[in-house]
Amino acid sequence: MSGVDLEPLVVLTGAGISAESGIPTFRGDGGIWEQYRATDLATPASFKRDPDLVWRFYNWRREMVFNCNPNQAHKTLATIENQLSNFMLITQNIDGLHQAAGSRHVLELHGSIWRLRCSACNERWEDRRVPIPEGIPLCSACGSMGRPDVVWFGEALETNVLQSAYQAAAQAKLMLVIGTSAVVHPAAELPLVARSAGARLVEFNVEDTPLTPFVDAVLQGPATQQLEQWWERVRPPA
Repeated sequence: MSGVDLEPLVVLTGAGISAESGIPTFRGDGGIWEQYRATDLATPASFKRDPDLVWRFYNWRREMVFNCNPNQAHKTLATIENQLSNFMLITQNIDGLHQAAGSRHVLELHGSIWRLRCSACNERWEDRRVPIPEGIPLCSACGSMGRPDVVWFGEALETNVLQSAYQAAAQAKLMLVIGTSAVVHPAAELPLVARSAGARLVEFNVEDTPLTPFVDAVLQGPATQQLEQWWERVRPPA
């Protein structure tokens, strides 16, 4: 890809990039917790019906993420950001590993497991305690139950975050799509928005996805290896 415009460079990451740090995906074998499917617990209805159960699930997830570290792919993206002037990272992940690796320009499409939101007044706050000792945290502003500030199944994405993601995709000259299944919408639409605006697409994944027929290059294999090798080939001279 020598000679290809690198900027604006936009990156879309999914669960695959964090799987290499030991974080299971919703759709894999790690999607089962105490006989419950994760996709059944991460819903507003589940929280309304049994908030204690949902919080036990999220405390388990928070502890799992707390014990994981950014991998080489996360670190390479932080390096790329430091070497370019026009870079945006859009992630479907809620684990915060991109920020832990040093990435600064991050749009979290699905929220953050380290941020809480009041179920009544929408007050938001950060809480990195593992586990949260009171079980169900309460809002300091109104006393109502706090919930993870993540987008649950059946909920809409934050409008301002989604608009920023669409805008970044439409302005990209190059988009990297890393470790995403390309089946979760609206995130799956972002590469096609970029492509329709003239961007080149490069997909990093361990297997083909519904996006694969539309990209300009496919680099199959672990992102921890493929991304670093790709950047070594294309990075601008120092």
